[in-house]
Amino acid sequence: MTGTPEMEATPEVTGTAEVTDTTGMMDAMVMVTNDPVHGDILTDGQGRALYLFTQDTPNTSTCTGGCLQRWPPLTTTGEPQAGSGVDESLLGVITRDDGAQQVTYNGWPLYYFADDQAPGDTTGHEVGDVWYLVTPEGEQVGG
Repeated sequence: MTGTPEMEATPEVTGTAEVTDTTGMMDAMVMVTNDPVHGDILTDGQGRALYLFTQDTPNTSTCTGGCLQRWPPLTTTGEPQAGSGVDESLLGVITRDDGAQQVTYNGWPLYYFADDQAPGDTTGHEVGDVWYLVTPEGEQVGG
């Protein structure tokens, strides 16, 4: 599916700068958290949900420009850290066009959703039928 759901801008974007700044200041932590609705999913070290974008290709992000306002990448300044339940061999890093180091899992670049306001929020799941939570195996939840 192409079009606007994944690129659509929202009038109120809150927390985007904080999410980007927070993750870029240290080695990113990826861990498995049990969500009561979706089961085991990948989150960052603070329990914030991580997503994959099905229009990305292995180790390549296609989310640029306005897309990044709603879907900030999980970035790191060093090697990503494997937390509880994470297969360290599936963790990786790609260099984005802006030079930022984005964390990948099983080849999928990882993102936050700007409308998720707190740890445990999973409101980005299935947005536009192209954004999904990520399983510990590195696949889309429900895929």
